[in-house]
Amino acid sequence: MLVLDNLTKSYGGRTVLSELSHSFRAGEFVAIMGESGVGKSTLLNIIAGLDAPDAGQVLVDGTPMSALDDAAATRLRRTRMGFIFQAFHVLPHLTLRQNVALPLLLNKESADRVAHRVADRVDSMLEAVGLGGRGDDFPRQLSGGELQRVAIARALVHRPALLLADEPTGNLDPETADVILQLLRHETRASGAGAIMVTHSHAAAAMADKVLLLTHSGLKLT
Repeated sequence: MLVLDNLTKSYGGRTVLSELSHSFRAGEFVAIMGESGVGKSTLLNIIAGLDAPDAGQVLVDGTPMSALDDAAATRLRRTRMGFIFQAFHVLPHLTLRQNVALPLLLNKESADRVAHRVADRVDSMLEAVGLGGRGDDFPRQLSGGELQRVAIARALVHRPALLLADEPTGNLDPETADVILQLLRHETRASGAGAIMVTHSHAAAAMADKVLLLTHSGLKLT
């Protein structure tokens, strides 16, 4: 499903990733751990095509991301990927329901189908992250942990083939974090999706099928 082929990335003369290679299988939930500054978030951004490597390539289902123009890369992200950002990126002028529905709208679902999905899928995702009944609320009414849950619901709503999660439980209390991790496992397994989660939490990593340690020497199985 996903192949990293000799990725190298530097910032300001400092090498963050050096000739990194690894393959990820569909249906596999992988946690990536490592010290701060080692390049975990950078790696996720490169996989998603939000950043470009200095050398090497990312292949999604055999297609190099570098071979796609901007429009094709955007379509791939919208249809095949879900991304949970540390900064949430929840849109303040939209309700929670509208925020979660964005991937469906951007994938150009028909108006009738979107209405149906909002009633069934979007609301069920809000319920699953503990925000049932709050679809008409706005982000300004939420805490940081609640905003993170909205971002998680949005990343899962369109059943992506690949979920990329950057510290998805970083703003959550342990009980809520456990619920969210169970949800991530359930959703990805139900759709046969792959998931790559960057985390500092050993408790979160314990939920994964495989834990990899990112160092300046590459990715190693722990």
